[in-house]
Amino acid sequence: MSELPILSLLVWGTVAGLDLASVLQGLFNRPLVAGAVSGLIIGDPGAGLRIGAALELFALDVLPVGASRYPDYGAATVAAVALGAWQPWGSALGPAVLLGLILAQIGGWTIVMHRRLNAWTLRRFALALDRGDPAVADRLHLLGLGADLVRSAGLAALGLAAVAMLSRRPAFDMSTAHSLTVVAVAGGLVALIAGALRRAGSARRLAWLTGGIALGVLGLALR
Repeated sequence: MSELPILSLLVWGTVAGLDLASVLQGLFNRPLVAGAVSGLIIGDPGAGLRIGAALELFALDVLPVGASRYPDYGAATVAAVALGAWQPWGSALGPAVLLGLILAQIGGWTIVMHRRLNAWTLRRFALALDRGDPAVADRLHLLGLGADLVRSAGLAALGLAAVAMLSRRPAFDMSTAHSLTVVAVAGGLVALIAGALRRAGSARRLAWLTGGIALGVLGLALR
């Protein structure tokens, strides 16, 4: 952990978290992008792309609009890449993806807390907003951005602290790593199928989806 560029990863994790909804929205929060940049920062772009691509499969179902609840994969992917960098990818992919998934769910909870804070602040300044005071509107906007900055930085710091703690432990043996990889891949398939079912809609589309899954399973069985 001491060899990792901690400050650069912390800054990048914070930027990736802010990009989700508050500012930029330049797709920096997507796991594939966040992972690729993290890999370049660490000096292992291959690990960044592999771990980012694996987490991207989970994030395909995320649509950050309105009041929907969703995980935050930005800082989570940065921590996952930091854990799996410079390790044999066959044994490091599972633990890294598992860490990313856990942190992403924690990030989703922090998003809910951030929304509640914004709602409380709006209620407190409701009278001034009704009067059309532009200074109050600017202040509320900056408070919301500042709160999200603290949220994103805190999540990035938590992820890097988890990497530091796990790095002090003995390396995963192949049996444990293989089991975690299987769990991560299975979870990704379940998430993708669940998302596809929600978006299928009509019975006709469900029939086509079921047929496609059946043909895929048959193809794997015949290999």
